[in-house]
Amino acid sequence: MKIHLTSVFVDDQAKALRFYTEILGFVKKHDVPVGEKDRWLTLVSPEEPGGTELLLEPAGHPIVATYRDTLVKDGIPLAQFAVDDVTAEYERLRGLGVRFTQEPLDMGPVTTAVFDDTCGNLIQIASAARSR
Repeated sequence: MKIHLTSVFVDDQAKALRFYTEILGFVKKHDVPVGEKDRWLTLVSPEEPGGTELLLEPAGHPIVATYRDTLVKDGIPLAQFAVDDVTAEYERLRGLGVRFTQEPLDMGPVTTAVFDDTCGNLIQIASAARSR
């Protein structure tokens, strides 16, 4: 068994697509109309085009707002993405105007940082600690 697809709820799929591709660097894999305004919109890492897909899921279900608002209020990321160097990625993303709620934090075996994805979610980035 392996993870094939995971999702993040987004308020606006077009806005999310711009942020996740133009700022974060993911690439679009599937973009299929579903209903009148929604899309089956998935992204992948350019480093793993056949890897796990990220679905930009419309946040239309009534419970989603409560769920996401509570996670954000409590500072809990909805998802985590791996990067080679959290500090370098933090600097790159800050330079592009991304707002961080947690600066890079050394947590022993990993370094993490948390940012606002502009679509209603907190996202954590993490990298393995470098050998000391």
